[in-house]
Amino acid sequence: MSLTSLEKKVLAFLKENNERAYKPDEIAHQLNYSGSKNYKKLIKALAFLERVNEVEVDHRGRFQSLNQEKLIVGTYRANDRGFGFIDYAPEQPDLFVPPGKSGVAMNGDTVEVLVTKAVDPSTGKGSEAEVVHIVERSATTLVGVFTSFNQILRESTGYLGSLKPQGDYSDLVTVFIKEDGIHPADQTICLVEITEYPQADEPNHLEGVVVKEIGHKDAPGVDILAILYQFGIPSEFPEAIIEEAEQIPQVIDQEEASRRRDLRDELIITIDGADAKDLDDAISLKRLENGNYLLGVHIADVSYYVKENSPIDQEAFERGTSVYLTDRVVPMLPQRLSNGICSLHANEDRLAVSCEMEIDGKGKVVNYDIFLSVINSSYRMTYTDVNAIYDGDEALREEFKEIVPMLDDMLNLHLILEKMRHQRGALNFDAPEAKIIVDENGHPIDIELRERFQGERLIESFMLAANETIAEHYTQKQIPFIYRIHEQPDEDRMQKFAEFLTSFGVILRGNVETIRPKQLQEALDDLKEHPYYQAVSTLMLRSMKQAKYSEEPSGHYGLAAEDYTHFTSPIRRYPDLIVHRIIHLDLERKLSNKEQARWEGILPEIAEHSSKMERRSVDAERETDALKKAEYMVDKVGQQFEGIISSVTSFGIFVQLHNTVEGLITLRKLTDDFYQFNQDHMILIGEKTNKIYRIGQSVTIEVESVDVAEKEIDFNLIDATPIEDFDLKQLNRQKQITKNKKDKDRNKNNMRRQARKSSKQSNRSSKRQNQSKTRKRK
Repeated sequence: MSLTSLEKKVLAFLKENNERAYKPDEIAHQLNYSGSKNYKKLIKALAFLERVNEVEVDHRGRFQSLNQEKLIVGTYRANDRGFGFIDYAPEQPDLFVPPGKSGVAMNGDTVEVLVTKAVDPSTGKGSEAEVVHIVERSATTLVGVFTSFNQILRESTGYLGSLKPQGDYSDLVTVFIKEDGIHPADQTICLVEITEYPQADEPNHLEGVVVKEIGHKDAPGVDILAILYQFGIPSEFPEAIIEEAEQIPQVIDQEEASRRRDLRDELIITIDGADAKDLDDAISLKRLENGNYLLGVHIADVSYYVKENSPIDQEAFERGTSVYLTDRVVPMLPQRLSNGICSLHANEDRLAVSCEMEIDGKGKVVNYDIFLSVINSSYRMTYTDVNAIYDGDEALREEFKEIVPMLDDMLNLHLILEKMRHQRGALNFDAPEAKIIVDENGHPIDIELRERFQGERLIESFMLAANETIAEHYTQKQIPFIYRIHEQPDEDRMQKFAEFLTSFGVILRGNVETIRPKQLQEALDDLKEHPYYQAVSTLMLRSMKQAKYSEEPSGHYGLAAEDYTHFTSPIRRYPDLIVHRIIHLDLERKLSNKEQARWEGILPEIAEHSSKMERRSVDAERETDALKKAEYMVDKVGQQFEGIISSVTSFGIFVQLHNTVEGLITLRKLTDDFYQFNQDHMILIGEKTNKIYRIGQSVTIEVESVDVAEKEIDFNLIDATPIEDFDLKQLNRQKQITKNKKDKDRNKNNMRRQARKSSKQSNRSSKRQNQSKTRKRK
């Protein structure tokens, strides 16, 4: 087959990038093939390549090489039930790895896989794949409970004992402990360095040496410490870091203060939780003669104390973020900084980076100024007191009468900003958060819902305004910067969410490929008064892409913001510290071309690493919450609770109680009927009774069992509020429409293949006829 140079170039690009499919305009951009005439040539080339079976086009008009034998590289995510998934491209569904097809891969490993069963991506399901090669091991250490062998076993095996690793590992996975390292006590949680990984003949067998005894599994606080080790989160600072921190004075340098704008006579306050110690943001507000507001957001100047490439800076980069767990905070910076000289304590002079914004009555920032400052916070306010003041507590209004007028103005400005964000389409995911109360031994004694009132919301509004203002300023200046971005949702996920919404009688308006946050907001608003609003809101959040850090100003979808960054928490987030560092450089002098090039080179790594560390922190927090919630429910076995269905799957129903504890009702427990799972609408339907279980439905459950080690809670269904507003006939009609569409697409593809086959046969026939004529002429 003879290809033109353009066809060769297109085919080579698609083969080299076979991990995903590309739209024609993406291919044109990648090949630098611009102009309307060139675009027509590209379309013609793609059509020919598809016709000769070199590429395929999916339902979204995207092209991909048909080189099925090419291995795909991705990250293996294990499930403790034996199967797993391959995460390999942000816009593609994960590949499914069936039980027995993961080879010797472990959770988090970078692997090469071969697709064994292709699935239409429009279904939302991933194709099946088999792991064929381990590219890179993720884990070098594991954490778990050590079980010692008796003397006979030690002598016959050569091992001290065994360890079951924490995390997403099958129950069959066992680490056998060699004698080379520490000899731990029985039932001690240990950190093990892996010396032998699984082999094909023993896929669940690992060997290792104990490098640290974390503590006995029943000792107070050891369970959470084990989670920190499991995720590789350092719980202590190296001695060199502590020593460097101790050299930093706990009072500001007056010479440095003299070079800054002095705001110490301004009325500035902090508003935080009652137990917060790392106070990194303070606020001020004045009413101007023109009726506008002058909002000041003053952030602790951490970058003044943490110098680039210093030991503290390198440690902060590695950590990426502070980690907030049930009974402790693992700080990004040593406490001498985070709770000391960098924390904006009341009546203490502190260095800050300030952003003052003039905001009009519609919430628009009409003028702003970014500068280095020295401040002295007048009041250390708590959310509890501020909310009580707003509720009319006369004693508190009298106690804080100096700042009550400013607080009232702050509330008015917050409401203006909140209305502005809502009008432009910002999404509001107010999911309930749990606060787990533990005793002195770390045992959970209560779970409270963390409610957000006006005090919490106004601080959020003011921080959002500052973050947007800073981001817009540096986008316009076009100098290297780090942004907080949230990308357009994936079309396939949005399509699934749109289909799910129809079961509630809500139509998602707009094209799922280009849907705007305002349209999603309107769909949520339609459900605002319904009991299943929160569950639908949570599912919408899961349909979004994860926010992350980037050196490119790609905007923030969820906030409907064109430019956004993180500026307001440099004590606990490394990207904020970098933002401050760049602001310093920009304010002190114009960045040279050489310096800009240096920042352009290092920012991508900082953004990527910070995003990874953020996800690690979230995973550790989620694991800790699951552990403590399981502990809390141990003595609740046999008790009944009200809850709502939070998720419906092919294997059962997840129910969330009012305190956010979640448990599973397996499908086998629903014995009154045989239930079919409808994936599009995420419902279970009884074949005989037509009984329905769906997200948001109110139920009564009984706690059946709790497995603290696995962090799993099982429920039995006692009662469920009947679903009466669901149209099964409409569902069946929709299923028939979908089936007809798939049949039509299948027939169209068959006709295409038949046409190509006929074309090839015709070409061969014509070729033979031409050859015959040539022989006759000869």
